[in-house]
Amino acid sequence: MKIGIAIMSIGIIVFVFGVIFYLQGNSIVGPTSSFMYSNPKWIVNGQWIAVGGALIFVAGLGISLRRPKS
Repeated sequence: MKIGIAIMSIGIIVFVFGVIFYLQGNSIVGPTSSFMYSNPKWIVNGQWIAVGGALIFVAGLGISLRRPKS
């Protein structure tokens, strides 16, 4: 059960980073001196990173909800 919570936490962190990267690529957050700022490549990268984080979260949720077979 605890491994599921750890995996869900990692998924949330990865998802948040993906959202931040997406917003930097769209020139919404971040310093203008960043290489990600206003860069269309990081819009796509951020989307995929956020999707990956969501999938990691769902996997952790599935692990934590799984009941041991007796």
